[in-house]
Amino acid sequence: MNKILDSNNDKRVHLYYLDGLRGLAALYVVFSHLWELQGHDLPNIWLNFSKIFRYGLFSVAIFIVLSGYCLMLPVSRSQTGYISGGLFNYLKRRSRRILPPYYSALILSLTVGILITILINLHFIYWNNNLWGHFDHNFSFFDIVCHLFLIHNLIPNNEIYTINGPMWSVATEWQIYFLFPIILLPIWRHLGWLVVIIVSFLLGLLPYYLSHGLIGRAHTWYLGLFALGMMAADIGFSQKHYLQKIRKLLPWGLLAPIFFGMALLTDMLQKFGLEIWVNELFVGLATACLLVYCTNCIVDDQTPPLVLKILQSPWAIALGTFSYSLYLLHSIVLTVLNQYLHTLQFSPLNREIIFYTTGLSLSLLIAYIFYLIFERPFMSGFLKKRKVKDAIKIDGN
Repeated sequence: MNKILDSNNDKRVHLYYLDGLRGLAALYVVFSHLWELQGHDLPNIWLNFSKIFRYGLFSVAIFIVLSGYCLMLPVSRSQTGYISGGLFNYLKRRSRRILPPYYSALILSLTVGILITILINLHFIYWNNNLWGHFDHNFSFFDIVCHLFLIHNLIPNNEIYTINGPMWSVATEWQIYFLFPIILLPIWRHLGWLVVIIVSFLLGLLPYYLSHGLIGRAHTWYLGLFALGMMAADIGFSQKHYLQKIRKLLPWGLLAPIFFGMALLTDMLQKFGLEIWVNELFVGLATACLLVYCTNCIVDDQTPPLVLKILQSPWAIALGTFSYSLYLLHSIVLTVLNQYLHTLQFSPLNREIIFYTTGLSLSLLIAYIFYLIFERPFMSGFLKKRKVKDAIKIDGN
C-alpha cells in the first residue's frame, strides 16, 4: 500500500516512507530485545546509553497505526467508502499476507524448541533457565493450539510469551482485522471519526478492565491506535472538504514531536501507577500526526524534511521490505545466541559487544532468507516487485 494515485492532480504519489518507518520500527524492536537480554555487570556508560532501546513497545504501537493507515487508504479514496472486492476478498488478502509467514515462523519456533530440548536432555548443550529470553523451548500442547488459532495473546500471565514472544502482537493485529470492516468502517460511514475513535478505545479498553488487567498484555486498546491510523489516512487523502481543511490547517510536523514527548513523559509516570494505554495513546497520536505530515510533504511537493529523508532512505525502505520476517524471527536468534555466549569465557563487555553485532547481523540475514522463502511468494503483485535490491536503488526523490 505504498503507491497510490492522487486524483486531484493525476500524478503518482510514492509513499515509500511507510516502508521506511516500518523497517526502522522493526530494527528498533531488535535493539530493544538486545537491551532486555543484556547483562547488568557492564560499564555505566554502556548501561546508560543502551537505555535508549527501552521503548520497544513504541515500535509495536507504530506497527498498529501503520496497519490502520494502509488498510484505510483505498477505502478513503474510493467513491463508496467500502472495501474493494467485499469482505471475503479482504479477509482472503489479509490471510494470504499475514498467515503463511506467521505459521512458517511458528513451525520453525517449535522445531528449534524441540531440537533444543532433545540436545539438553542428551547433555549436548547447556541451557541456563535463569537467562530470560523472548523464545521458550518449553511449551505445552495448549500453547500450540492457542498459537494456531491466534488467541494466545488472550491467555493471562506469562503464557502469552511462550514459544515466540513477539507473536502476541500478530494475534492482536489479526483480531483487529476482523473488527475493521465489521465495526469501524460502518461507524465511520454513518457517524464520523469522533465516534469511531471513542468507540474503538472503549471496545479496546473494556476487556482490559473487565478482566481486571488479566489480559492487559494483549494490548486490546490497540484497536484505538488502529483507528488513529485510519483517521490519518482519511485526513491525508479524503475528498471531504472539512478533512482537507484539517489537513492544511493543523501543524502536523509540530504535533508529532509534542505527542512523542508526552509519550516519553507518560512512560516515566507508569512507575506511579499511570496505565500503559495512556502512554501508547500518545505514541499512536504522534505516529498518526507524523504520517499526515510526511504525506503532506510528498503530496504538496515540499522539500523533504530530515525525518522524511531518513524514512525514505534506501536502507530504511529495504528493511521495511522484510520487516515482518525480521519481527517474527529475531527472538529465536537472540535468545539462542545469548545462551551460547554465556557458555564462553568472555568478559561482560566483550560478550555484549559480540551479542549486539552478531545478534543483529544474524537476525537480518536469517530474516531476509525467511522472507524470500516464506513471505515474498505470498505478497500481492505490486509488493512482490518491491525487492530489497530494488529498494536500495531508490534515490529518495
